[in-house]
Amino acid sequence: MMRRDFKVSDEWRRTLSLYVNQHNQDEVDYRPRHAHTETVVADLEYLLRSGERKRRLQEWYKERSAIPLRCETRAKLLREIENRAGQMQVELQLARKTYYEKGGARHQEEIIDRQRLTLERESNGWIITRIEQPINERHAPFKLSTEAGRGDNSGTQPGPYLNIQLLGNGSSRSTPYRREDAVLYADRWWDGFNPEFTAFEVDCTNYISQSLFAGGAPINYTGKRETGWWYKGYIKGREAWSYSWSVANALERLLTFSRSGLQAEAVERPEQLQLGDIIIYDWDGDGNYQHTTIVTAFDAGGMPLVNAHTTPSKHRYWDYRDSYAWSENTVYRFFRIADFF
Repeated sequence: MMRRDFKVSDEWRRTLSLYVNQHNQDEVDYRPRHAHTETVVADLEYLLRSGERKRRLQEWYKERSAIPLRCETRAKLLREIENRAGQMQVELQLARKTYYEKGGARHQEEIIDRQRLTLERESNGWIITRIEQPINERHAPFKLSTEAGRGDNSGTQPGPYLNIQLLGNGSSRSTPYRREDAVLYADRWWDGFNPEFTAFEVDCTNYISQSLFAGGAPINYTGKRETGWWYKGYIKGREAWSYSWSVANALERLLTFSRSGLQAEAVERPEQLQLGDIIIYDWDGDGNYQHTTIVTAFDAGGMPLVNAHTTPSKHRYWDYRDSYAWSENTVYRFFRIADFF
């Protein structure tokens, strides 16, 4: 339901409330709308995309032998941008909890998204003429180049320096991967940022690296951003962390080839993963990986549920077919993190 941070008498705010209610229902109800259902969206491109997504969700749940039960959406008005008389833009945050049943067990997943809406005044009220849905998981693939210093994961705020005593010194001493600790960390910070680390605009891999480290994965400090797996924060205004710490494509390369420190084994199927293991996503199938998640639970059928940042997600079904970033060409890399380092 819409958070009541405003006067209900405002007509355009009533339109937002109707939109949020329809958006909430569409997550679990894929039937055509009744002929006399009040509609508030006149963005035809969005309606086409939304209809296709509902079809895909219906097939997705059927293939998983899962039944969507209900969805609860909390909407927060982040910003109002009045353009001119009779038109305005707003930015919404939509925090969604979806409940579904599988194999007699009830599951819950949580996702936080943002949208920008353009509203226009009509003779009989306000309608939504444009809906912009950022596809946060689908950012430009990272490549080592002259702009690699910032890549697609540039920090948005300076953060405190984390020294080598806190992060370790890359010792080869054999230590266990504490999978439960990695999961606890991922669940603790799925919808927020640990204030001791820099918060990135594209934060998925930074969040995963923190979770791995919380589980005991050893820092391999090389001093070179192209090698190792390490983080120091900002030092004199400069980014001091390895690309593998913050960039999905670089982490995929590290997990594929590393033979010391943080190591993993690539497996073929998601059923082979355990808690604290990693999935990396290539939305276009072109070899450039753009998103990273960590396994934090399993559904009643033994399939992984994952946490992620950028679009904050908790216990989300692993294949992301409900994501706007997903395509038929999506390629997954499943990594079993080593039990000992």
